[in-house]
Amino acid sequence: MTAATPNQTGQTSPTERAGPVRAVLSMRTRPGCERRFETEWQTIADQIRTLDGCLRQDLVRDADDPRSYLIITDWADRERLDAFGRSAQRDRLLRVIRELRESAQRHTYQVLHSVPSEREEPR
Repeated sequence: MTAATPNQTGQTSPTERAGPVRAVLSMRTRPGCERRFETEWQTIADQIRTLDGCLRQDLVRDADDPRSYLIITDWADRERLDAFGRSAQRDRLLRVIRELRESAQRHTYQVLHSVPSEREEPR
């Protein structure tokens, strides 16, 4: 995969942006909600993983702040990620998560290169 390059106006065209994207959601739970947040995320992730375009999901917790999490999702393309982001299904699935979090912020990144280790171990 090649990196998107800006055109003369400094913008990238939709075809140059095509390809996998990674959404990174930073969330901080309300005090005492950590375990329930993790359990609810697993339930939701099991449903999201069946959606067209969803490639992978990870939940990671900050080693120094057990209330801070990253939800990292890989999608086949921005179009399908954005379609899910606008869907009523997303609103329904994330209703409980919204109640358990104190704050949230999302960024979407274009995946340019992935290099597995020589001996990638299953998770």
